[in-house]
Amino acid sequence: MNYYSERIQTLPPYIFSQFQQRKKELEAKGMDIIDLGIGAPDLPTPTFIIDELVKETYLTQNHRYSPYQGCAEFREAVANFYQKHYGVILDPDHDVLTLIGSKEGIANFITATINPSEIVLVPNPGYPVYQSAIHLAGGITAHIPLLEEENFKPNFQQLSHEQLDQAKLMLLNYPSNPTAGTVEKEVFEEAVHLAKEHEFIIAQDAAYDLMTFGDYEAPSLLQVPGAKDVAVEFGSLSKSFNMTGWRIGYAVGNRDLLKALSIVKSNTDTSQFLPIQKAAAVALNSDLSSVKANNLIYEERLEKTLKALDTLGIKVNRPRGTFYVWAKVPSNFDSMSFASAMLEQAGVIITPGTAFGQAGEGYFRISLSVPNEKLEEAIERMKALEGVL
Repeated sequence: MNYYSERIQTLPPYIFSQFQQRKKELEAKGMDIIDLGIGAPDLPTPTFIIDELVKETYLTQNHRYSPYQGCAEFREAVANFYQKHYGVILDPDHDVLTLIGSKEGIANFITATINPSEIVLVPNPGYPVYQSAIHLAGGITAHIPLLEEENFKPNFQQLSHEQLDQAKLMLLNYPSNPTAGTVEKEVFEEAVHLAKEHEFIIAQDAAYDLMTFGDYEAPSLLQVPGAKDVAVEFGSLSKSFNMTGWRIGYAVGNRDLLKALSIVKSNTDTSQFLPIQKAAAVALNSDLSSVKANNLIYEERLEKTLKALDTLGIKVNRPRGTFYVWAKVPSNFDSMSFASAMLEQAGVIITPGTAFGQAGEGYFRISLSVPNEKLEEAIERMKALEGVL
């Protein structure tokens, strides 16, 4: 008897899990593995957030079910953050929805808004969960090309008039995973204009909104006048506050779209543990000095990595956001063979570009989520890898 649905059976393999399985096998044989694959911050969650969690955990009333939309303290903190950081006014009762991490929210949003066979415009290369969630919802993926020569900005001109007319939803992600591409507000203005002209909706994944370098500040889609007519934005505390395992995020924007998402969620979960929400509220209401300190650490790692890659002849445009380096593989490899060689021969996990879509062929992604000495050792192992230079 086959216990799997057709959608599960036809779901593309999750390359990250394949590399993690091979990592376990090699470690069992005594091989030391440096993991530059999955983007999980190695820095600690700030103490003031942990202290708030502990305090709230001791309160009996916080061990009850959360309101489905999330507690008032967290939703108000999200609204305050948007007003202070972006100058965007949100009604915490209607324009904010608490999520168990933005990954969950995006996947459920796709289920909430598309019907089988409807078209979703997706960045390529892009976060694999987008395409998986579309597949599980029975939708059809159409790709928005992200090209290096255009600094990985969305190339809306390569979308046909027919694609735009038939689309139900457009997904955006800036700062971008995996390309580390960034945009100015004008790109969001163009997206909102197209959404209104062709009558589709937009979901902007802003998981890396605060993870930026130098004087660059990532814009919010909701800063565009009229964006709330057609769009929602997803945020997360995972990367900026080193809270990946806490599973806390939010969706903001169009209240009808948030209502649709809330219907799916109220039938599948009961929001996040209240002490986590309240600790996350303290994080968002902070002066963000801990985020800035983290960014300086990642920027130092970035500089070391770019210099080391340059010695290998691997040129990378300096990213302005995320903690990823998106680089071309050496000419005698393709993406998968290079990633496999790095793991099998050098004991270093990098992510092949094809994990993020067909347009990722010829690239690999490094996550700057290990200390400097581990990054330096990984680069030294790369230099010694037979056939790279």
